Amino acid sequence: MRAQDTVLRLTVYIGEADQWHHRPLYSEIIHRAHAAGLAGAAAFRGFEGFGASHHIHTTRMLSLSEHLPVSVVIVDTEDRIRAFLPQLDELIQAGMAILDPVEVVRYVGRRSQAPDA
Repeated sequence: MRAQDTVLRLTVYIGEADQWHHRPLYSEIIHRAHAAGLAGAAAFRGFEGFGASHHIHTTRMLSLSEHLPVSVVIVDTEDRIRAFLPQLDELIQAGMAILDPVEVVRYVGRRSQAPDA
């Protein structure tokens, strides 16, 4: 990914308890994004929210705290993000996915450090 590329941010809103074949759905999305060679992905756990059902899920009420909101954010070029979208159709039974154009101002990886001799 280069600074001049058209870059999109894909944000997927799902529930913490959502599963894909006995695995957390957010983890499956991140692992598929990694396998697809996308530039980066991260999952963020919310402490309160609601979706299409309009039920508020919050950490403040123990009875509802087991299905907290999670957002998975993936950033890469428009072509690569759009090529990844069909996988979300397969994975997401309930939730929302949005696309935003973004401007990348810096994108560098961590340098490997050799172990001390």
